[in-house]
Amino acid sequence: MKLTLDESVAATGAQVLDGDAAPAQLDVVTDTRTIAPGQTFLALRGEHFDAHDYTRQAVERGAKLLIVEDPGAAVPGTTTLIVQSTLQAYLDLGGAARAQFRGRVLAITGSAGKTTTKAFAAQLLAVRYGDRILASPANENNEIGVSKLLLAADNDKHDLLILEMGARHFGDIETLVRAARPDLGILTNVGDAHLEIMGSRERLEITKWGLFSTGARAILNARDVTSIRRAPSLAKPSHWFFAGEVGGDIPMHGRVSALSGSQHWLEIDGDRDDAYTIDARVPGLHNRANLAAAIAAAREHGIEPKQIVAAIPQIELPHGRYERIALESGVVLIYDAYNANAAGMMAALDAFAAESAPRRIALLASMAELGEGAADLHRRVGGHAAATKVDVMLVGGEFAGELALGARSAGLPSERIVPFMTNEQAAKWVRDHARAGDAVLLKGSRKYKLEEIVEELRR
Repeated sequence: MKLTLDESVAATGAQVLDGDAAPAQLDVVTDTRTIAPGQTFLALRGEHFDAHDYTRQAVERGAKLLIVEDPGAAVPGTTTLIVQSTLQAYLDLGGAARAQFRGRVLAITGSAGKTTTKAFAAQLLAVRYGDRILASPANENNEIGVSKLLLAADNDKHDLLILEMGARHFGDIETLVRAARPDLGILTNVGDAHLEIMGSRERLEITKWGLFSTGARAILNARDVTSIRRAPSLAKPSHWFFAGEVGGDIPMHGRVSALSGSQHWLEIDGDRDDAYTIDARVPGLHNRANLAAAIAAAREHGIEPKQIVAAIPQIELPHGRYERIALESGVVLIYDAYNANAAGMMAALDAFAAESAPRRIALLASMAELGEGAADLHRRVGGHAAATKVDVMLVGGEFAGELALGARSAGLPSERIVPFMTNEQAAKWVRDHARAGDAVLLKGSRKYKLEEIVEELRR
């Protein structure tokens, strides 16, 4: 969505310099390397960079308008908007663009499963919207990513926006929601991610629940205790989803989309129950729950069950999520290390337990940003790995010792627990010890860059 100068000033409260030279509309970018003539350069500041140092370079490359915090970064003769915070201004501009968008907005957040649910939802919703969907790429889910997507919306091209929203600080989700104003919100779950930064479990819950702060209809996980407890506070009835057997603990008020296995989908709406046979080719109960959430979103957008049933067999996981990689040696890598928290680690191990292989080797790196409970959570994950009966467990990262302790306490012999200090060392162990047919799960926090192990083993 291209905003005029007046609309942009109204949204940001900016002071204008050299306004006579302004372009008719603002086409905002934040990277001087991608600037095209006539665009607007918004100078962001980060921990290790300050784009204010590149405003003159941006103008030399064709920028016709600058948005900055520091008046000293203005370039004489180029229209410049002076704002208090360029990050907030970016979000304000995104909010102004959202106000002009005539289509619908779906927002997705949660401690785990956001990106997978977004990918599944985009694939199912394409049944109705085709290529008129604009979805967040990769995991661009902070103020920058959300602002970028809102400004990229175009009423001539798009009827639906799908936004992923992440939170690293208290209140982050509500900040994003105030700009995006979603019609529909999926909360995948409330786990233990970012507790170190959030400060407490309660603050984490409040932050995630911010998804519904502007009135979005809720799609909630019927296995999530936070959602069950907080749902009565919502003004609109929720659409529930879950994977697994239907039990008495499932809140059946409102609408429900349930996958009771990889071949059955149950839809409950008031007094009517409808069952469908499906072919859900996604590994693990957690991924089937993500698929159930996407099915709920499709139903909320008016897509008929028979259309959903036909689309499900073509559903694909996004890159880095339980990605199966066959090596020339005959070893199968399962790369699921885009990120990790305790619930996600244990869910991946549960899916891995269903792999038919001579040996199942779990290569686990530590998790990050878990706060005071980090050691205990790592012991729980290690114990869960042992309970799923992995044959060998490799452990690395800051809490490798706690992963190993949890596994030993749950009965995995010490000789089958292998510590590694570097990814190169882990790759060497797999190359030297894994045999044809063995399955190796790679799971851990993004900070440990386990993709390096994949790259090394592919050489």
